[in-house]
Amino acid sequence: MILFALNLVLALLWAMASGDVSLLTIGSGFLVGMGVLHLVGPVLGDSRYAVRFWRALGLGLYFLFELLVSSVRVAFDVLRPTFSMRPAIIQIPLDVRDDVQVTLLANLISLTPGTLTLDVSDDKTNLYVHAMYGDDPAVVVGGVKRSFERRIQEVFR
Repeated sequence: MILFALNLVLALLWAMASGDVSLLTIGSGFLVGMGVLHLVGPVLGDSRYAVRFWRALGLGLYFLFELLVSSVRVAFDVLRPTFSMRPAIIQIPLDVRDDVQVTLLANLISLTPGTLTLDVSDDKTNLYVHAMYGDDPAVVVGGVKRSFERRIQEVFR
């Protein structure tokens, strides 16, 4: 997080040094700053800053896609005269153990329409989720593990 803040400072300095504080100049300064931080990253203690940044951006874009798809699915089901919902409470075994990663996963699940995180086990090995479409719990568990959890692990590696 410190390197990201430093990258923002470098981008603003780049824009001010060029005399043109526009979105394009700040964006190009951000990319130049990312390159500089990638080169000096081992000295600062984080040699994978650029890779983690792009993976975090990918996670954010994937979340927006899932948000759109699930919103359309829930809206379509609510507007139909018959419901195809099969609500269920599902236990999802976790591979992530760090508090930040578990919290991020729980929040991403809760922010996606049709799912809600209910609880995390005390030993952080299981997440309990209410799913509107819980016909097949294995599909829900597999979807969470292949999508959000795997991407979170890639960001924090």
